[in-house]
Amino acid sequence: MAVGEKDGGTSTISGSARERARVALGPAAWRLRREWQWRQAGVRARLDRVPVDGFEHTVATHRTPIFRELAGVDRRLQENKAVNLAIAAGRLDGCVLRPGQRMSFWRLVGRPSRRRGFKVGLVLRQGEVDEGVGGGLCQMTNLLYWMTVHSPLTVVERWRHTYDVFPDNGRTQPFGSGATCSWPVLDLQLENRTAATFRLSLTVDETHLVGAWTSDRAPLHTYEVYEADHVMTNDLPGVFTRRNVLRRRVLDADGHEVDDELLAVNEGRLMYQPFLGSGDVPRAVRTLEAG
Repeated sequence: MAVGEKDGGTSTISGSARERARVALGPAAWRLRREWQWRQAGVRARLDRVPVDGFEHTVATHRTPIFRELAGVDRRLQENKAVNLAIAAGRLDGCVLRPGQRMSFWRLVGRPSRRRGFKVGLVLRQGEVDEGVGGGLCQMTNLLYWMTVHSPLTVVERWRHTYDVFPDNGRTQPFGSGATCSWPVLDLQLENRTAATFRLSLTVDETHLVGAWTSDRAPLHTYEVYEADHVMTNDLPGVFTRRNVLRRRVLDADGHEVDDELLAVNEGRLMYQPFLGSGDVPRAVRTLEAG
């Protein structure tokens, strides 16, 4: 539906009315679009949940700290994030992805609302730190994406962060190796195009979010994710953009490389002053490729 559509060169709805309609109809329209996409793609509202028995082959694991020292950020928001992560983990832990099935993060987790127990947590809007109900769930989509690119599963929808908010101090993964989420527009969807069945494990302990993909079959390959073509450019006075390419090496059971695949091309505006050394600001700052 086009709100404020012009008829004969004259707007049929006033500007203020258009804005009220946009605010009122926007979320509903996006929900309908997403529901249609889920139906078209055959995304199930529920996946089978099974015990760990029979999934003895570990494919990928990862863990990330829940609490970080962030200047000026109320710790309450991180404590609330832990609650939000625990609710989402309760919806996803034990789910199995059988051959041919597709998994949607938001279809399984559902809308993060106060009524369902979600709390106000930390969110990023246009590169700025803010608050919102369900804040912090992108930590889970980040973890899911990172584990999945270390598995034979296929990422069919992933949204990258458009801002690089925090400097690299303590960064253990390449820039752009996460996946952001926002109900219901920005989803993370995975598909099983193999003959094996995979089980997802997700837990929230006192300090970390912990995840694993296990399978009923021994994996044929292992994966090494690395970045290439990393560059920071000074586009305008005080405006820096960071770009890189994510790739992964596919290794056979003997550790021999059998393929090198493109995963993603990333670009994000830096929300901090990069370290460029002394002297004039160069047009581009390149780093060594991380292998």
